[in-house]
Amino acid sequence: MPQTTTGRPASAAAPVRRRPKDRKAQIALVAAQAFSERGYHAVGVDDIAAALGISGPALYRHFPNKYALLVHAAMGTVGALRSASDAAAESDDPDRTPELQLDSVLRALIVTTVESRKTGGLYRWEGRYLRPDDRDLMRAEFVAVTQNVAGPLRELRPELTERESVILAAAALSVIGSITAHSAALANRKIEKLLLGTARGVLRCDLAAAPPATTTIDDPATQRGLAVTSKRELLLAEAVKIFHDRGYHESSIEEIGAAAGINASSVYRHFPSKADLLAAAFHRAADRLAMATAAALAASTDPDEALSRLSATYIDLAFTHPEVLSVYFSEIGNLPKQERTNLRNVQRLHVEEWVHLLTAVRPELSAVEARFLVHAALGQTLDVGRLLHFDTGAQARGRMQTLMLTVLHS
Repeated sequence: MPQTTTGRPASAAAPVRRRPKDRKAQIALVAAQAFSERGYHAVGVDDIAAALGISGPALYRHFPNKYALLVHAAMGTVGALRSASDAAAESDDPDRTPELQLDSVLRALIVTTVESRKTGGLYRWEGRYLRPDDRDLMRAEFVAVTQNVAGPLRELRPELTERESVILAAAALSVIGSITAHSAALANRKIEKLLLGTARGVLRCDLAAAPPATTTIDDPATQRGLAVTSKRELLLAEAVKIFHDRGYHESSIEEIGAAAGINASSVYRHFPSKADLLAAAFHRAADRLAMATAAALAASTDPDEALSRLSATYIDLAFTHPEVLSVYFSEIGNLPKQERTNLRNVQRLHVEEWVHLLTAVRPELSAVEARFLVHAALGQTLDVGRLLHFDTGAQARGRMQTLMLTVLHS
């Protein structure tokens, strides 16, 4: 038998390692999962390479840098939604009704989102780190997805204005995308059924007839009072604004201190690090929400009224300080693990208050199903709130509350 240079039979020689044909796709998937779970800045190229069992140089053969990975991953998630909804919207059947077209688009978006749940929310939060031209491209893709829902909706409901149809389409997309922001477990088929029924309910919503929001705290538009002078409070307020505008990693202690009117060394007297400042801002927001929630529950006489008051409370706080929600979802990964766990436990307890009330109002729902709906309702304030420009007027908040309660009761 022929021998190799090592003296072994040729048939026993070590097999030649070949590069998988789908290596680029594998890298993109692992990167998208890592960015979604831990945030863009917390993940290194070496982390992604190690997860795949390859070297850094091997990864660079496919992507020149980490930013290129982010672009590919973010565009891939929204691109998958665009492709799925485009395909569902197209039909050679001249007899297909707008209702059937709309249903087909919703089903396609739901299936795509469920299949990519671990990475599907990447474009929602990490897209903030894209450069302006790449961000514009991603937004254009999402606008096209929204129009794939809004177009047949306008045919089905000609009484809607174009803006109303876009708001309702965004609300339905928010319901579908909400599953990427939590990890509650439910069989895929049940998730798809729940999301489809809820999205349909949202698209039937009558925004024009939405009543003014239930008020549980003073209307933010009419609040008056003296400005806060505490340096600690000013630092927290300015930090959240700067984190929102520039991103956590692009912000500096010096910048935050200057915005609050103090120098960097003085900032460290209040907060040992930038991460401590971020965590304190989140805990302060959680405390405010807890107090407002307790007040709303104390003023309620039954679970249905409590849900109405809770939704109004959440909208009041979210619309008054919209940057807090945005920073929470996009920057919580920058906190130490224990702090992330603590804050997520606080969020979980808040969600469970809603779940308890919702299952009392709708006993046909399991606790897990109610949890999905609560997350979908809470997510409306950020996704649709942007379209409403976080207007604190009674009409805008009334529309927001109508959408939230529709999600819970659909």
